[in-house]
Amino acid sequence: MKSSRYRWFVIGTFFVFVLLHQCDKLLIGPLATPIMETFGIDEAQMGMAFSGAVIVGAICYPLWGYLYDRFARARLLALAAFIWGATTWLSAVVRTFPAFVVTRASTGIDDSSYPGLYNLIADYFEPKVRSRVNGLLQVAMPLGYLIGMVLAMVLGGMVGWRAVFIITGSLGILLSIVIFFGVREPRRGSSEPELQGVEQGREYRFDWRIARGLLKNRTWLLVVGNGFFGQFPWQVIQFWFFRYLETERGYSSGEVLITMVLAVLVLAAGYPLGGLLGDLFFRRSMRGRLLVSAAGAITGAVLLVITLNLPAGEKVLFGLLMCLTALFMPFAAPNVTSTIFDITLPEVRSTAYAVENFVELLGSSAAPMLAGLIAVRWSLGAAILYICTSMWLVCTVFLVLAAHAAPRDMLALRKELQHRAELARAGA
Repeated sequence: MKSSRYRWFVIGTFFVFVLLHQCDKLLIGPLATPIMETFGIDEAQMGMAFSGAVIVGAICYPLWGYLYDRFARARLLALAAFIWGATTWLSAVVRTFPAFVVTRASTGIDDSSYPGLYNLIADYFEPKVRSRVNGLLQVAMPLGYLIGMVLAMVLGGMVGWRAVFIITGSLGILLSIVIFFGVREPRRGSSEPELQGVEQGREYRFDWRIARGLLKNRTWLLVVGNGFFGQFPWQVIQFWFFRYLETERGYSSGEVLITMVLAVLVLAAGYPLGGLLGDLFFRRSMRGRLLVSAAGAITGAVLLVITLNLPAGEKVLFGLLMCLTALFMPFAAPNVTSTIFDITLPEVRSTAYAVENFVELLGSSAAPMLAGLIAVRWSLGAAILYICTSMWLVCTVFLVLAAHAAPRDMLALRKELQHRAELARAGA
């Protein structure tokens, strides 16, 4: 089941899933204007359509986590892809705005389906290489954003926003078929060194007692705290950076596009680079992944201070430093994901990851509004600078504390897995 060729098929399938799903998820932003014209609505009403999917996605995170830990993850991921395709189709064919709000909100159901995907990856790849594999997968997120932007700009004007949604929805349904028939369900924990080659007589499933035990896992709690604050910079940059370039640095629309495309491409490279460094330092120390994450956060904060304080006329240097900042921004993502699986038992890993993502959404929900309030009083540049740097500094503290706590929780996991392996051998 875990031959090298088959594992790369799984990685390729999941990469396409993340790429196309992110493309579909983010299409609504670039297509907002034609959608508003179709239904004759204003920005406030369009905001309802934006927010609905976010709210539904947040609510569904803990549910998906539980389901993945309780039932077959590959089948549930196929279901998520089908839901993505079907709900996107529905939002393309409805003819009234209230129906569009409901159908668009329903697309949030599958937005929180990623815990099972990363849980499956953890059972296909041993701990020492997980960060680089996760980093490779996460490259698909910014690339999906770029593809979505291009689709909206090119196809939106040619065939209309409804046809674009039908195309991406159809791809989701097609991918659900590939996952259902092509991705096999590995045994939970089968890639852990202690359990390799051991015939387990028992399949461990979600257990409320073990799930509640996460509240005693110091590393996990610190990682969750990092997630809450760590989403503030991402949301502020995503929602406000385009306008900042236009209004406060005097960029034309073409200059904004070029700057952001280059920054997103470099950002994409930061995921596998951060994962590669995380795995490299993890081989030397159990704290390695989290220390790489902390280094990325503090370096990003310092570079952003330098970048945003450049004079408005320094466009070339600004672009170069912005790209350099973007390179370090995603260092934590693949390493934090791997760390969650390094410190939790296989039967609650999806739940642990889902709760962390749920807390991230809670943090990110307030960020755009907070930035807007600061911008009204001072400027957008000040809002971006103050929020991003302060949050990255807070994240650095959380990540360093988590790195200090990690060896104890990792060794506790290894001890429990070794105990399970001994029980399995004794039962055999």
